[in-house]
Amino acid sequence: MIEFLIGSSLAASAGLNAWMPLFLLGLADRFVPAVQLPTGWSWLSGDVTLWIIGALLVLEIVADKIPALDSVNDIVQSVLRPASGGIAFGAGAGAQTIAVEDPSAFFTDNAWVPVVIGVAIALAVHVVKALGRVAANAVTGGLAAPALSTAEDGASFLLAVAAIVVPILALVLLVGLIIALILMAQRRRARSRAARAAVSATRAHLLTTATRFRRRRRLSGPS
Repeated sequence: MIEFLIGSSLAASAGLNAWMPLFLLGLADRFVPAVQLPTGWSWLSGDVTLWIIGALLVLEIVADKIPALDSVNDIVQSVLRPASGGIAFGAGAGAQTIAVEDPSAFFTDNAWVPVVIGVAIALAVHVVKALGRVAANAVTGGLAAPALSTAEDGASFLLAVAAIVVPILALVLLVGLIIALILMAQRRRARSRAARAAVSATRAHLLTTATRFRRRRRLSGPS
């Protein structure tokens, strides 16, 4: 159960920022004695890997805070974030951490299962995040992008760190993230319904005005 919680939190973190959980997992494996990634995922803590992931992390953090570019970034990340979620779930759930001393029995017979679960979780979080960002940018003209991106990066960081160090705290954060995403989706639907209602009302008003104008012309007769 703890392993599943760790993997889910890391995958959700990847849904917000593709590189955050991978970078933190690599650093933890490299510098924290109590954390040891499975043999198949130990490449995450290599020098070249950490430099590449670190550079991509900085690039995503910057790009996600620029209006318009953040939406383009979300399109590109539609592939990268789910893939990262799969790696993060597989590596984190099967790692020896402060909370998990013997992860060897976790999905040993079906090593692909945690990867698929991680992909699904990260994809779900990414889709809600991306749609919410589009709606927020439409309403605020892109002014909300930096604040929303900063909050998302912070949530991604906290989820990843908590998953590695304090999984129970990660559970609380994960539940909070799920609630926030649900509320965001509901607000987006409410705005969409309100926009459609406004368009319908405008059309009805224009039709009514046009009908009245035609009636007046018929009543007034030819000049």
